[in-house]
Amino acid sequence: MTPPATSSLNASRRASDLATLAAGEVVDVLVVGLGATGAGAALDAASRGLSVAAIDAHDLAFGTSRWSSKLVHGGLRYLASGQVGVAHESAVERGVLMAHTAPHLVRALPFVLPLTPLVSGSSAAAAMAGIRAGDLLRLSARTPRAVLPRPRRLSAVETLRLAPALRSYGLRGGILSWDGQLTDDARLVTAIARTAAAHGARIITRCRALALTGEGAHVRDEQTGEELVIRARAVINATGVWAGGLAEGVRLRPSRGTHLVLRAEALGAPLSGLHLPVPGASGRFALVLPQEDGRVYVGLTDEPADGPIPDVPQPTEAEIGFLLDLVDSALEVPVRRSDVAGAYAGLRPLLDGPGGRTADLSRRHAVLRGADGVVTIVGGKLTTYRRMAEDALDAVIEERGLTAGPCRTARLPLIGAASGPELGRLTAPAHLVRRYGAEAPDVAALAAADPSLLDPVAPGSATIGAELVWAVLHEGALDESDLLDRRTRIGLIAEDREAALPAARRALAHAPAGTGSR
Repeated sequence: MTPPATSSLNASRRASDLATLAAGEVVDVLVVGLGATGAGAALDAASRGLSVAAIDAHDLAFGTSRWSSKLVHGGLRYLASGQVGVAHESAVERGVLMAHTAPHLVRALPFVLPLTPLVSGSSAAAAMAGIRAGDLLRLSARTPRAVLPRPRRLSAVETLRLAPALRSYGLRGGILSWDGQLTDDARLVTAIARTAAAHGARIITRCRALALTGEGAHVRDEQTGEELVIRARAVINATGVWAGGLAEGVRLRPSRGTHLVLRAEALGAPLSGLHLPVPGASGRFALVLPQEDGRVYVGLTDEPADGPIPDVPQPTEAEIGFLLDLVDSALEVPVRRSDVAGAYAGLRPLLDGPGGRTADLSRRHAVLRGADGVVTIVGGKLTTYRRMAEDALDAVIEERGLTAGPCRTARLPLIGAASGPELGRLTAPAHLVRRYGAEAPDVAALAAADPSLLDPVAPGSATIGAELVWAVLHEGALDESDLLDRRTRIGLIAEDREAALPAARRALAHAPAGTGSR
């Protein structure tokens, strides 16, 4: 199955769409920002029958949407802090992704809370009660048991089988629970954007909004430096932590979440994720998250991010040390600073509110209506991107008097989506099926005429050259960073990124001729 031409994003389509907008086409909705929420808003609008343009100053998933824990979670932490509505919303949206819209990109991940001497009997009982409450959320969200299995207690032997690196001395067992894990957050955003494109949305990266009004935006093509006006009947500001720079009255308190990137062997190749209690912070846990590419992510900090908002946030050595100390508190052999292969940080666009710590701020999202007619969507989190987009669309339809159909995105499969049995019948390498779903055979077919595209792009990497070429032809990748830092996650480890640069440069040679892509 070759992808429908309307879903393909590339330099040629970008140039054509931008030229049409520059010539004066008026769209129903202009979305600014192409993270998960912005791409979701573009898809929601286009699938309701509205004409749509969506722009980003950089690339798909350039900001917060590529720096998450890669989890689609049911909101257990929010339940523990009394945010029942947020927790239920998270559980519902997790079920939407896992069972309907993106089952090819989300899998059930087991988590173990090890019952070490640091976890008292009363704390263990409270944790088990919370996890059972989380399972009731799954039930209320109507997510099938076949999608997310039942939580239960584990013996010490079972716990060590799932997480061999745990310290065995004093280990009383563990508590097993389940949540959703994305193959990759940036891949989810790419799938959403391409699905929007298949419904007619004009998806344009490297197009910076300089100023917004309720009738459109003054923008700059970052490829050429040319400025133009995009005209629209409604405008949605979905720029996350940067939203206040384009809309007055938006008050945010961003917080920084840092993750470490480790090779799996440094942690004994765990078969499950781990919940590790944060000392002195009731209901907060560090996460150990094994990935399918042989890496393990360890996170997550929650620190205020004061001052100017950087394009690419950087972890601090203090945050790296904090996470290493947490991991070492539970392991037989400590993980050293030299074992950290990489680290990344993302900024949460939290609404300002009462409370001394950003960790205490609500994760609820908000739709803000500006006096100039611009609608801004902020707050929330990756799991609830679809609901955030729906609420933003409902607001602009009401605000601007647009005629549109009902929201369809809760049951609208994303590009590549297929059921487990359908994916199992595909003739393609398993790692491609996990990343591309039903399109995996098409990615593999690129290597038919050029067997060198079957070669890994870096030593020890599962990513092959065909994936980079596919990203250039169909996923809107315009340069090396798009390929290595977002369409794939090779760039999280500097030495892997350096090794993959030649393959990325060769892939860019496949860009459609005469497009001016760089």
